[in-house]
Amino acid sequence: MSRLPLQNLETAPEASRPFIERALGNNGFVPNLIGVLANAPTAVETYFTVGEINGRASLTLAEREVVQITAASVHGCEFCVSGHSAIALKKAGFDRATVVALQQRGITGIARYDALVAFTRAVIVSRGNVGNGELKAFLDAGFTQAQALEVVLGISLATLCNFANNLAASEINPQLQDFRPGVLQP
Repeated sequence: MSRLPLQNLETAPEASRPFIERALGNNGFVPNLIGVLANAPTAVETYFTVGEINGRASLTLAEREVVQITAASVHGCEFCVSGHSAIALKKAGFDRATVVALQQRGITGIARYDALVAFTRAVIVSRGNVGNGELKAFLDAGFTQAQALEVVLGISLATLCNFANNLAASEINPQLQDFRPGVLQP
């Protein structure tokens, strides 16, 4: 049971309802994250706005999902790990073994992804104060300085979602249950 109300089209504040409609249209259901964020119209608006901006980053969809799964894993948000695992498999072209490796904070065997995972973790753990070697390893993997900042952008989006989910302690939607860590198999 969620510690914060899960809003829907009928119960949400008026300013949150267009965002709930968008989520319903995009997913066919209202993710509990949106139901939680809808309690504060500015929070749900921020989620959609920053999500759209993040979607324009030069990082590919797959790379953005690496950042999201990594951040959610580090932040202990099983809801977001599950949701982004579904996106990684359904929209970003990942295979199951790669997603499971990301969920388990393991090595994917894909050098570019592994460098992105290491850098994302370093940014989170150091609160952005990564070492010169960590930044160099990221850049040596073919990423740019601008993409280093795009990782920070992705982490900021993840932090909003991860922390809101952790605060609310809401359940994972039935539509995402098969993508949970430990349930999804390679």
